[in-house]
Amino acid sequence: METYAIHKGAMIAPRKARMTLDLIRGKKVAEARAILMNTNTKGSRLISKVLNSAVANAVNNLNLDENKLYIKETYINEGTTLKRSKIASRGSVDRRDKRTSHIYVCVSDGETIKED
Repeated sequence: METYAIHKGAMIAPRKARMTLDLIRGKKVAEARAILMNTNTKGSRLISKVLNSAVANAVNNLNLDENKLYIKETYINEGTTLKRSKIASRGSVDRRDKRTSHIYVCVSDGETIKED
């Protein structure tokens, strides 16, 4: 059985957060938490919050054992881009794009749903 958690509109560029996300894909939850705690990036702090939420969903809603959980699927999609302007040289204006992300983490215990 599997559960997931999503953080929409995270204020980090998807390209930067994907580097951290690649470190934990397919790992056990305890190992992934250890990796995220020792990685000093903004992406690791945001991903760990989403991972903790997905694990809490699995434990509280489906009564799964936290020690058996692993990260089944995880990805980061591009969110909305905030367009901001900044004054540039010679009195002109430059556009600064502030990119956002949608972080998705799915955890599973490896068992399938039994239908009666």
